[in-house]
Amino acid sequence: MSVARVTEISATSPNSFDDATKLGIERASKTLRGLKSAWIKDQNVMIENGKVTEFKVNLSVTFVLDD
Repeated sequence: MSVARVTEISATSPNSFDDATKLGIERASKTLRGLKSAWIKDQNVMIENGKVTEFKVNLSVTFVLDD
């Protein structure tokens, strides 16, 4: 039997939502062990002078707790 925890993280990218998601998971994996899944809860864009400058995702990340 395993026990998991869910935590929220935010990540941004100047390129795309997909890139922001990948960067967020890669960064989370440096700190959290046992990552199992992620759920994109929200997506936003940052706008300056009428142009999209950044893509932001809010993720719920699930990881299994150590025994």
